[in-house]
Amino acid sequence: MKFIGKLILSILLILLLIIVLIYVLLQTPWGAGWVSKWVTQHSDFQLSLEKIDHSWSDPTEISFVNITFGQKGHPPTLVAKQLVAGLGARQLTDPFHFYRIQMQDGTLDMDTSPPLSSLQADVLQLNGMAVRSPQGGWRLNGQNVNAGITPWKPEKEFPLGRNARFQLSARSLTLNDVPAENVLVQGEIDNHQLKLDNLGADLSQGELTGNAKRDEDGSWLVDNLRLSNVRMQTEKSLNDFLQQISQVPKITIHRFDLIDARMEGKDWAFSDLDMTLRNITFQDGDWTTDDGSLSFNATDLINGTVHLNDPIANLALSPQGIEIRQFSGRWQGGLMRTSGRWLRDGQQLELDEFMVAGLEYTLPANWRDSWQQPLPSWLAQVTVDKFTANRNLLIDINPSFPFQITALDGYGKQLELARNHQWGIWSGSLNLNGSDATFNKIDVRRPSLALTADPDKITVTDLSAFAGDGLLEATALINQQPSRNFSLNLNGKAVPINVLERWGWPAMPLSGNGNVQLTLTGQLTAQAPLRPTLNGRLQAVDAKGQSLNQTMSNGQVAEDTAH
Repeated sequence: MKFIGKLILSILLILLLIIVLIYVLLQTPWGAGWVSKWVTQHSDFQLSLEKIDHSWSDPTEISFVNITFGQKGHPPTLVAKQLVAGLGARQLTDPFHFYRIQMQDGTLDMDTSPPLSSLQADVLQLNGMAVRSPQGGWRLNGQNVNAGITPWKPEKEFPLGRNARFQLSARSLTLNDVPAENVLVQGEIDNHQLKLDNLGADLSQGELTGNAKRDEDGSWLVDNLRLSNVRMQTEKSLNDFLQQISQVPKITIHRFDLIDARMEGKDWAFSDLDMTLRNITFQDGDWTTDDGSLSFNATDLINGTVHLNDPIANLALSPQGIEIRQFSGRWQGGLMRTSGRWLRDGQQLELDEFMVAGLEYTLPANWRDSWQQPLPSWLAQVTVDKFTANRNLLIDINPSFPFQITALDGYGKQLELARNHQWGIWSGSLNLNGSDATFNKIDVRRPSLALTADPDKITVTDLSAFAGDGLLEATALINQQPSRNFSLNLNGKAVPINVLERWGWPAMPLSGNGNVQLTLTGQLTAQAPLRPTLNGRLQAVDAKGQSLNQTMSNGQVAEDTAH
């Protein structure tokens, strides 16, 4: 019996010695290399270790030094200076579940590859790691990331697990090609739901703070988001930029604040922009709201050829449309102010008033073509109940017929300026007058225009100006049909005879001042020349008593008699 007892004791001592020897060897470079080789040869994974450490001061944890781990034939999933694995009783039934995994100073690929989906931990800690997730809808690249995830159970399409709380900070992080620095995120994941309790980052030299929630259908609820002191440049147009930031299927915003922003893109720029947007939902290129609002002010807003200085807007949003409580700004040296509403039903813009004063505006070269182009789908009708203009300067430098009107004043009432997506004067009354004007190098004084319009015609009741020592007066009638048939009756007393030549009538043998009488008809058809449609008669008498009678047919003078 003593012999058997001594034998058993000897065997136990030998086993203990072997265990101690293995324990010691595993913590040597040779042991780490042997483990790396064994795992690589007997699995689908590739492992490289420099050293394995264990301390009896914390006996449940094993440290792996300079570890590289990944699937064969693929880039490494994990490269870290140190990985600490916390062991527990659960290892007996689930060897790949740890109570704690800590990764330090390396790179972690969060793509849902087999190496990650095989590991689990009650707590995952990242210290100074670079984190990548290049696939799927969340393309992420973070540097110097510190994070804690509880618990961590990665699955396909869920690199952080289906249910977990997390806290993450990063020196720099790029999400879907949007870079940010000094990022801090706290939140939780519940299957496809993502809740961000606290979000902070330095974005485009500015500061971003807020909280938000993503539902299972991919829609977002932004409770509060604040972006201040942004300085951003992009090569995208304004339309492409807005589409980029609204790529989610649906986003509901309770409050969004943009403070002191300077943003610039292709043909657009905002300077010193402050904006607050409340209670609105964007989906499928449209918006809905029950009680929303938008207010903003800026130093400069530029979009294409439109440049507004000091714009201020206060808009109320509702299911019916947009109430324009206040809009004002400086444009081309002048001041604009308006109020009214845009109605979703019928895409109507109804302005209670529109005022422009001190404008100094040179018309673009293509303004006639732009006037004839159809309006966008969201704007079918434009009405102005009251229009006023004060001390404006209007210039057209078109070489075929340049003009300039100085100190242009105006008053309009119940004007309909667009119908069925087409600009025009479809109804209402309008009066315009100026102090001086030049029409194709002919100077006139006190030009004046008065007209009334209805769906059938535009009636010009007064068209007058002083020219030379005399007065030009005219009336006209323009049909509202697409052919735009018109008639004109013009009388001039003691006016320069050649004034009509400068305005398109053929040369006349008379000169000096005289009296003229012109009747003319034609068509102002869009995209068609005017002259071939003209028919009329001119009578002129100069200061010497010489008279002239001319008849125009299809734009050509058919008869020329003078005596």
